[in-house]
Amino acid sequence: MRKLFSLGGIIAGVALVIFGAAAIYMGVDGRTTVRDSLSQEQISFGAADDPAVAKYASQWAEQPVKTGEQARAFAQVMHEHALEGAGGLTYAQMGRFVSADDPESPAGTSDEAAALKDAGGNPVSNSARDTWVTATALSTALNVSYMAEQMALFGIVVGIALLLSGIGFIVLASGGALRRREPAAASPRPAVARAAATPA
Repeated sequence: MRKLFSLGGIIAGVALVIFGAAAIYMGVDGRTTVRDSLSQEQISFGAADDPAVAKYASQWAEQPVKTGEQARAFAQVMHEHALEGAGGLTYAQMGRFVSADDPESPAGTSDEAAALKDAGGNPVSNSARDTWVTATALSTALNVSYMAEQMALFGIVVGIALLLSGIGFIVLASGGALRRREPAAASPRPAVARAAATPA
């Protein structure tokens, strides 16, 4: 039975080593894929005098976006720009159309009757709201890159843990950790002691 347990421990250890190596490989591959995809987009931060860049990515001013952390910072810069362009209003606070009473206001209106009309008599779309939608979509994609890189890093850490656990299982199982230790034989009493104990 002990041999069966030892064999099972070795098999479990080998399985953990395989799973750990696979997790490390997938994590490294995922991290590389994220960074390659970001490099292909050729996104770069603005100048350091941009308030949004100075706030979220001053250390990367005028540098290309190559990592998930940089992608998240660029998404925050985009959100700041979109908020500034909308006069501090969010998507839910802006109307679908440009207001006829105040065409310069990003707040707009969702009432077609009160909307500014184009030459064809159709309501003019609120460009500030459309810009916010576009910025949200792009920043979400950048945040997904950050999340993907963090998940890849987590996979690498888990893979290392599995690898070390598997090696530990193999060492313990093959090193005799499951073998029963035989009790030590009682040492014989010295002859002098036996003679002294024997009555005359």
